[in-house]
This record gives sequence, structure tokens and C-alpha cells, in this order.
Amino acid sequence: MHTAPCPAYEAEIARNRPVLGIDEVGRGPLAGPVVAAAAFFPSGFPEGLNDSKKLTEKRRETLLPEVLATAVIGVGGVSARLIDEIGIGPATLLAMHRAAEAALAQAALPKDTLALIDGNRPPKDFPLPVQTEVKADGSCPSVAGASIVAKVLRDRAMARLAVRHDAYGWHTNKGYGSKAHQEAILTAGVTAHHRRSFLTKLLG
Repeated sequence: MHTAPCPAYEAEIARNRPVLGIDEVGRGPLAGPVVAAAAFFPSGFPEGLNDSKKLTEKRRETLLPEVLATAVIGVGGVSARLIDEIGIGPATLLAMHRAAEAALAQAALPKDTLALIDGNRPPKDFPLPVQTEVKADGSCPSVAGASIVAKVLRDRAMARLAVRHDAYGWHTNKGYGSKAHQEAILTAGVTAHHRRSFLTKLLG
């Protein structure tokens, strides 16, 4: 354990108030949920935290138990069906809200905890004060930890769905619009886990 380096704004925040890092994965896929995670590290960070997209799958899987052992974690997801109903933007913010609520339910975080969210769109009616920062998942360890949790859990969920829907290659493409996935949609059809609002152009 060590105090990981982080940019001046998070270092300054952390000196004065606790930080709950929040990030999401799965905005762009044609299938599956959008998943957000929130991570509060009370006493330092595991080494090697980074934006989950910059880590190999093996490294993410190695880091996950370290993150779970050292942080208060909350996870929130929004299904493909609800994404179709409300849109991916609101669904992403809802997943973040659910993740924060789940973290607060896990432990009594300090009352002055600040939610530090990757991105530039602060959610409304959030349970904590919010600060947003673009690309925080690659520079802020609390957000990076949340990024790893969200990525690993969503990837595992897609791998489980792939067992029941083996035509689409979700164990490898994670629901993203690879050529093979799109061709499978045209031949095998649309499942309950596909985001129909994302398929308008493909299906005509």
C-alpha cells in the first residue's frame, strides 16, 4: 500500500475532504448494461491503478481483489431495456447514482465526502457533492479503482450472457459492435440484452 501520486486537484481535495471516485463502462456497446462503480479508499491505494482501458485483462483481474480489499465499493447498473427507454446519457448518470448509493449503504462515509466523477456532466440530485474531471480515470487513483471494478464486473457479466447467447461473441467483444457481432445480429436476431435504440441503422 502507498499513497499513489495524483494530480494537484485531487491531492488538494484529499487533504481537506474524503474522495469517492466514480466511473462507468459500457456506454458504446450494442448489447449489455452500462455499469458504474464508486470507490472510497480510506488509507491509501494499491500500486498500479490506472484507467481500466489502459490495463490488460489479466492486470485488471489481478488488481480487482486488491481494490476490493482496500476500498469501500458500490456498483450500479442499468439494463439494455432501460437504456432504450431513457437514453444512454441519462442511463449512465443513473448508474453512477446507483453506485454512489450502494457505496453509502456499505459504510458510513464521512459527511463531507466529495464524489469525483470521470467526465464533464455532473449528475443531478446526487447523494453527495460532485466534482467532474475529464479523463480522471487515468490520473486519479480513486476513479481508476472504480474504473477497474466497473470494467471487470461488466466483462464478467457479458461472458456469462455469452454462454446463453453464443452466436454473438460477447465473451470477446463484450457487446461492442464488432463486424462479427453485427453479422450475428442480422442472422440470429436481436436478444433481450441488445440495445434496440443502438441498432436502428443496422436493422434499417
